[in-house]
Amino acid sequence: MLGLSILRWSPDTFWRATPRELMAAWQGLQGGRTIEPALSGDLRRLLEAFPDA
Repeated sequence: MLGLSILRWSPDTFWRATPRELMAAWQGLQGGRTIEPALSGDLRRLLEAFPDA
């Protein structure tokens, strides 16, 4: 979806791209920000803030 619809790459360009190139394009769309995965402490804080009933 990213390569074909958001980046509007042709199918040939998409299939020739390396994973590194695809990630670089994605990071460019994000303005160079890196997205870090949630850690166990993050999950614990969310569960405390929004407990199940």
